[in-house]
Amino acid sequence: MNAARIAAALAARAEQVCRRYLPHGRRQGRYWVAGDLDGARGRSLYVRLEGPGAPGKFTDAATGQHGDLLDIVRIRSDAPTLRAALAEARAFLALPAAPATGGTTPYDSTEAARRLWARCRALAGTHAEKYLLARGLARCHFAALRFHPELRYRKGHSVVRLPALVAAVTGDDGAVTGVQRTWLDPRSPAKAGVASPRKALGRIYGHAVRFGSPDTTLLLGEGIETVLSLVTAVPEITAAAALSAGSLGAFAPPAGVERLIVARDNDPEGDRAAERLARRCARSGVGTAVLVPEGGDFNDDLLALGPESLAARLAPLLRVADERGRLE
Repeated sequence: MNAARIAAALAARAEQVCRRYLPHGRRQGRYWVAGDLDGARGRSLYVRLEGPGAPGKFTDAATGQHGDLLDIVRIRSDAPTLRAALAEARAFLALPAAPATGGTTPYDSTEAARRLWARCRALAGTHAEKYLLARGLARCHFAALRFHPELRYRKGHSVVRLPALVAAVTGDDGAVTGVQRTWLDPRSPAKAGVASPRKALGRIYGHAVRFGSPDTTLLLGEGIETVLSLVTAVPEITAAAALSAGSLGAFAPPAGVERLIVARDNDPEGDRAAERLARRCARSGVGTAVLVPEGGDFNDDLLALGPESLAARLAPLLRVADERGRLE
């Protein structure tokens, strides 16, 4: 079966595909509604399940991305090629595998993320460092951030190579489970002008990019730039970035963390994720405080208001945590 026929077969089972590859979404009328192509909860991504109109087509209202269910299978399985995406789709549809073209091994997105991480280099003196500094992030030299000078980016049927900031996503044991890639404009310290300048690879959900050694108080935010903005303002704080609202809501504080400061984004998805996380923390005895930016996120606030303003907002929360520690 060629790609068009595979896409049509997926469309005939559109709701089953969505339940498998976008499990945190839900059906609303003729559509499956989810947060984004990373699988987060939310209401930005719409997949048509039945007519009128072609079943299986999706649109992300937030990013403008659109495509079909084969694209969703490719993105959600981190398939590096169309052949790999078709193999994943055939497995889902219980179709015979395509004829082998030689010795192959099953694609492992976590191992692919680890191999990519090993090929990256330290941040200092790179284009990625210039990008972060341009965002006002003076404190950005962490082991969790590296640089790749020519990382592949697929544009339709072609491939380009662009510089990229690469962040390691880890579990509590420190093992790399995935990476987030941010492709950069090679001529200026800004994100590349491509459809999706940020993409995750490997196991991301519920894990985080970690900045600093474990402590009893942890600051947790959604994006890397949001978290680094607060770390720039208060360098002594230990922090982590969950990378999406869905992953933030699923985050489990590491052993020894007694208080979690949740720096959510200023949108409905961030609000719901912070509430969900606070409820789970309350059940496990971890204290929480939720911090909301004045702009869209804390990097907006850093650039508009300066680090002193962010430090002043964090100070009362850190003082409470410090006083609680002395009392105990």
